[in-house]
Amino acid sequence: MNKTNSPLPDRLNYLLDNNLHHLLQLGLKGLEKESLRITPQGAIAQTPHPKALGSALTHPHITTDYSEALLEFITPPFADIKQTLAYMHKIHQFVYPHLNDEMLLATSMPCGIDNDLSVPIAEYGTSNIGKMKHVYRKGLWHRYGRTMQAIAGIHFNYSAPQALWPMLYRHAGQSNTSLDTFIADGYFGLIRNFQRQGWLILYLFGASPAICKTFFNSRPHLMAEFEAFDAHTVYHPYATSLRMSDIGYKSKNQANLRIDYNGLDGYVASLGAAINTAYPDYQKIGVKVDGDYQQLNANILQIENEFYSTMRPKQIAYSGEKPTLALQRRGVLYVEMRSLDLNLFNPIGIDESTARFIEAFLLNCLLHDSPPQGSDEFDINNANQLTVANQGRKPGLVLNKQGQSIRLQDWAHQILDAMQPICALLDEGSLDKPYQLALQQQQALIDNPSLTPSARILACMRENGQEFGCFACNTSALHKHYFNNQPLDPHTRQQFDDMARVSLAKQAQLEATDTLTFDDFLTRYFSQS
Repeated sequence: MNKTNSPLPDRLNYLLDNNLHHLLQLGLKGLEKESLRITPQGAIAQTPHPKALGSALTHPHITTDYSEALLEFITPPFADIKQTLAYMHKIHQFVYPHLNDEMLLATSMPCGIDNDLSVPIAEYGTSNIGKMKHVYRKGLWHRYGRTMQAIAGIHFNYSAPQALWPMLYRHAGQSNTSLDTFIADGYFGLIRNFQRQGWLILYLFGASPAICKTFFNSRPHLMAEFEAFDAHTVYHPYATSLRMSDIGYKSKNQANLRIDYNGLDGYVASLGAAINTAYPDYQKIGVKVDGDYQQLNANILQIENEFYSTMRPKQIAYSGEKPTLALQRRGVLYVEMRSLDLNLFNPIGIDESTARFIEAFLLNCLLHDSPPQGSDEFDINNANQLTVANQGRKPGLVLNKQGQSIRLQDWAHQILDAMQPICALLDEGSLDKPYQLALQQQQALIDNPSLTPSARILACMRENGQEFGCFACNTSALHKHYFNNQPLDPHTRQQFDDMARVSLAKQAQLEATDTLTFDDFLTRYFSQS
């Protein structure tokens, strides 16, 4: 069974000894993908969210992220990753015919941005909840600028098999702990292990090694940190994911936050403290200026979502319910991994091999022991991530593993070796062994950095003599052509048309039935406990 030198984790041994390992195959996988709408010339679109796509406020699968031009596609969760990817493909098939001459930018880093004001903030109508979403985004503008909010990525949502938890709970023999607390502790253990090892995702799948110079029009001082690739592009020669580097949320107050990942209560308390603690720089902006809201409040974080993290514990929140309250009331339902760049070599931004690898990687994080996070570990994990984001392909690169120096390649091989038995179990009953194949494909990237997406992007740009913006737009046009030649079947198209119609009706109903003033609505929202 175990073809590696790594000892099997205790939890996995228990599942094998009791013939329960088949449960590992039942985890649910969902995707959220952001894509910027751009013009044929490569500029960020200034048009409103297409009405034929439905309401960005209430549609379950097609919405907007920060910008009116930043579409977000959300799949339901499926046990079979092929179904998840197929649903994402269908969303693209539905959306493209409604874009007219526009297209979806294939890359994570935006192009065609003149300045901050060229990034239109998303609109969600006149309901209180719609206004709140818009004002929150105005706050992000004043705090961080709009340009960085136009960066796109993919979030991988993973829910461990529901039937797995009672078995692991029985094995743990923690009679003084409830099952719900045990599940939450299990997910936070996964998150801590991911924070220790998540740099590997940037190395293997990072696809943002270069940036258009226009990205820095509103923050020109930051461009000095980079080398010139050509007249219009800057880069780091060994970068993997500049999206995940510190040119994104460059905020000294968030850098000093120490959110507690050692358990649900600590997490909620530390995040809640940041949401309730005033921050002098944001007080200077003002909250309601001349009757117009500039931000939801002047605290370190306006709401939970403002905290930038590579992984979040999640519970489905009811409309108007604070996410931390949803977690407190109903526990952790799944984790949201947020460190994946768009794969511009795939029309939907992610391929099956990547998705299978990530599922096995997250299971590996769940099944292995995960000691509590020490006071110095946040800085170590953050430094490893930034090092790999900025120079992950640098020969001989050294990272910090538990206070000891280790070559990136050596640590990466240790992680992949530990994943081998999990991939074999996920492949049981499958003739083509897709999880083990995905693992083998990533092994090759560790040994040969030139095979990584970040290296391939730079190689393509060099071979074609293209600046980053041109390369991104040409690839985006190819994806548009692909989807224009892949029309949806009439039945599925009708289903999406119906969802769009229902979502618009839901938004209209919300706007017609609001009884509170917006001031009272915010007061009530933030006073929830």
